[in-house]
Amino acid sequence: MSTERLVQVSNLQVVACGEDGNEVPIVKDVSFSIQRGEVLALIGESGSGKTTIALTLLGYARRGCRIAGGHVGVGGTDVLTASPAALRDLRDLRGRRVAYVAQSASASFNPALRIIDQVIEGVCVRRLMSRKDARTKAVRLFRALALPSPDTIGERYPHQVSGGQLQRLMAAMALMSDPEVVVFDEPTTALDVTTQIEVLRAFKRAIEEFHISAVYVSHDLAVVAQIADHVMVLRNGEIQEEGALEQIIEAPAHPYTRSLMAAAEPSCRLTEADADQALKQPPLLEISDLVAGYGEHDRAGMPAVRVLDDINLTLRRGTTLGVIGESGSGKSTLAYVIAGLLAPAKGDIRFVGKPLPGTHAKRDRDLYRRIQLVFQSADKVLNPAQDVGTILARPLRLFERCAPNEVPARIARLLDLVKLPASIARRRPAELSGGQKQRVNLARALAADPELIICDEVTSALDSVVGAAILDLLVELRHELNMSYLFISHDLSTVRSICDDIVVLFKGQKVDACNRSALFSQPRHPYTSLLIDSVPEMRANWLEETTLRAKA
Repeated sequence: MSTERLVQVSNLQVVACGEDGNEVPIVKDVSFSIQRGEVLALIGESGSGKTTIALTLLGYARRGCRIAGGHVGVGGTDVLTASPAALRDLRDLRGRRVAYVAQSASASFNPALRIIDQVIEGVCVRRLMSRKDARTKAVRLFRALALPSPDTIGERYPHQVSGGQLQRLMAAMALMSDPEVVVFDEPTTALDVTTQIEVLRAFKRAIEEFHISAVYVSHDLAVVAQIADHVMVLRNGEIQEEGALEQIIEAPAHPYTRSLMAAAEPSCRLTEADADQALKQPPLLEISDLVAGYGEHDRAGMPAVRVLDDINLTLRRGTTLGVIGESGSGKSTLAYVIAGLLAPAKGDIRFVGKPLPGTHAKRDRDLYRRIQLVFQSADKVLNPAQDVGTILARPLRLFERCAPNEVPARIARLLDLVKLPASIARRRPAELSGGQKQRVNLARALAADPELIICDEVTSALDSVVGAAILDLLVELRHELNMSYLFISHDLSTVRSICDDIVVLFKGQKVDACNRSALFSQPRHPYTSLLIDSVPEMRANWLEETTLRAKA
């Protein structure tokens, strides 16, 4: 590796405008350097300043924030100097010399345009190459990133490719201008484990082939261990520890780094007593021969796109049933069917021994109350125009869970249940962290006094510390309220830690089912074994070893 310092950051200060109008420091005196061809990982929990620091390499601060001091140099360009010449350099820097790969590729692509047109747009607008040469280069990048049908995949629209493929296509877009530095901002966080492995392999191959320097933002130490050379641990905008990857993983010096590693380690949150008690519980939800999908139905009543095919499962009262599988396996479709958002094409669903109507229109208000769905992204389901108190008051009033004069006290109780202070009720969602918003999302479901809560990927977008806290909270509420959960996830470790029973879906079919203790102790279906083998281990070279095993 070259010893040339490509990126030099010193004494970086970033401030944000607080509620009272005064500026609050969110990045405090941060300094680091990146050598040419080196990958620096920025890790830490939500709000630690990872993305804020990474974006300063593009001379950018989010709305409400300001780069208040320090020096940011990229390849000899002073990014923060405000002279006219520096501004011209900054326009040349962004998207050309420093590229950005966002966490959510699906939110970054225009659904109305073909992929190839979006991938080559930047270099064509800048007149860096002709449209013909740009298309040729894009196909070469598609091939380097191990995308299927590299010659034709660009002719598709974003919705016609998988999430993992779209994430790699976004990386191709970033690499079109031969950038010196690429910022990867949590690019695999929301991907299932098997897709994550493919994307990590593709990123690592591209970094090595094109000799890219990179900043890799993540909260997942196991992922970082597969791609980084150097690691910087952040908390509240300050560096807690930095060093070579091996040193951080094998001999972390700072207590906070050790706490991050402890949060990432899979652990069982249920006791043997929980397991014994679960076996004695009667069925709460029973599904038999379920078929569901989308599009027009044929004469036999079958949908044009069949997503779930002959699904059978049982969820016992007071227990947690985990449903795992990769993207497209039908997990969320199953949640929508149970919640009444999608009518099944065939099959029988029984709730507390009685038939469960297929749609909300056929369910009464009480049945609507008894089954609640908590979505993956709280940002998309919490009304940004309302404060938390108003959001929580709505189900209390809709389902008549208390007298009107008791609503404030019930809101305070709900916030206490999810370990939030009563003062949160006066805030709007935009003023909360990711973990706080997910707790409010859960509190809203609890406001209905449900018997079953369907948790659809509720921790997949959260950092390991916050995600672990949410899992602990779910287990605590289960004990306190005798709650039942259908827990949908692509993360095998998460499912194993809180679920009594586990169902594995693959391409819409149930391919495996077992209790938690049998998951690792007995031979399983080949796809289940693949999921187990795809969970990254917190050590260097694990990715290379799995790649060699896959080829063997």
